[in-house]
Amino acid sequence: MKRAGGGFDPCYNAQTAVDAAAHIIVAAQLDNTAADTHWLLPMIQAVHENLGQFPELGLADAGYRSERNLRESPIELVVALGREGKRHAQIDADTHPHTAAMAATLHTQAGKAAYRKRKWIAELPNGWIKAVLGFRHFSLRGLHKARAEWKLVCAALNLRRMAAMHP
Repeated sequence: MKRAGGGFDPCYNAQTAVDAAAHIIVAAQLDNTAADTHWLLPMIQAVHENLGQFPELGLADAGYRSERNLRESPIELVVALGREGKRHAQIDADTHPHTAAMAATLHTQAGKAAYRKRKWIAELPNGWIKAVLGFRHFSLRGLHKARAEWKLVCAALNLRRMAAMHP
C-alpha cells in the first residue's frame, strides 16, 4: 500500500463488522488493497450469512462512502461523507441522489447520534486486538494465510469477550 512519505509497504486492510450490544465481531475479512469502499456491501452480506439476518443499521466511516453502496445496500446506513469537523463540498443531488440524502440524514440529530455510536462500536475491538491481544503484525505470509490468521485473531477476541460476559 502507498506510504504517506512516498513508496509502498506490504500491508493488509482488515475489515470487521461488530455487534453493538456485545462488541462481538460478527464478520471479518482481510485484503491487500487500501480502499474500503468495495467492502461495505460484502461485509453486510457476510453478517447476513453468519447470523441469518441483516443488521438493523450499518454505521460506516467516510472510507466506505460511494453512491453505489448507498443505492444498493439492503439495510439502512449512516455513512460519513468526510472527516468530522471539515468543510465538505456541495453534493449534486441530480448526479448523486443517495449521497445527497445521506448528507441530509447526517444533518439531523438522529443521524448525528447514530454516527457518533460508530466510534465506540467499531473502533473498540480494533483497539482491543492491538492492546489486549498484542496483535500488531501478521506472523504468516501471503494473503490467504494472513486472512486465516486475521479470522483466528478475531475469534480469539470474541472468545475473550464472551468469557468476560459470562464468568
